[in-house]
Amino acid sequence: MTVLIDADARTEVINRLRRAEGQIRGVQRMIEEGESCLKIGQQFSAVRKALDSTYLRMTMCFMEQELGSCLQPDESQKAGMESMLKDMESLLARMG
Repeated sequence: MTVLIDADARTEVINRLRRAEGQIRGVQRMIEEGESCLKIGQQFSAVRKALDSTYLRMTMCFMEQELGSCLQPDESQKAGMESMLKDMESLLARMG
């Protein structure tokens, strides 16, 4: 089973999830306080985008980790792989 090994990547994903958790608590508070459905809907959209971007970031970290371990690239290949993965992440982020 693949796990996210890189401590910095794990920390980044956890921090993103904590922010989304705060947003969800904010939505709960808005509902309890009787905010308008339009404002609540906007916050739901923000939470969904935050979770989608977190999922994408985690997936890209896994891909980088697994490609690095399977292919064992040298230094020049690592730079090319990192550039390609950043481009791929940008393209995938635009799909959402």
